[in-house]
Amino acid sequence: VASIGALFMVYLKEGSGLGGDTGIGIVSSLGMAIGITIATLAGDFNADLLSYLFGSILTIQPGEVWISALLTIFTLGMLLFFYQDLVYITFDKECAMASGIPVGKIEVILGLITAITVVVGMKVVGLLLVTALMVIPGACSLLLSGSVRSAILLSMFIGVGTVCVGLTLSYYLNLPASGCIVLTEGAVLGLALIVNMAKKGGIGPWKGCW
Repeated sequence: VASIGALFMVYLKEGSGLGGDTGIGIVSSLGMAIGITIATLAGDFNADLLSYLFGSILTIQPGEVWISALLTIFTLGMLLFFYQDLVYITFDKECAMASGIPVGKIEVILGLITAITVVVGMKVVGLLLVTALMVIPGACSLLLSGSVRSAILLSMFIGVGTVCVGLTLSYYLNLPASGCIVLTEGAVLGLALIVNMAKKGGIGPWKGCW
């Protein structure tokens, strides 16, 4: 189901002319609506569904841990194999297409990887927060890095680090793991913004104050 949603999102972006953000909003909204409707009709709208919405690390099974490990290996392999093409597509998609790079196929593969990542990540932070888990580390790395390669490495480090810190805080403070993880990422993002502002000499009303 997630793969179908990913393919539909790629179609909305490429085939219909709608922007990528619009496609994400449409697919995520429809997916949640369909899931809640089916669960309600089946009479199973209970804590299990809430764990998917807000995450519950205690519900993760050993098989899902292995799936996460395999997904990590596969994603790293795809990143290494298509690294140059991905950089080219990111900065100049039209020239990449003119150069013969299979842009459509690569975007479909990325969409499928993203869909699987969302499904796996739902058990940890929930459907409502999994986007933050995927986006914030990358945003932090873009603010702090000077190259694509360093941004990728830093985003992986931030992602793993914030999850570890968030889980530790959750254990000792007896708070939900999903909230602690995302709040930790939010704190790192705040620090990244401050560092970025300092590097640029301040922004807006704070310009020149650093």
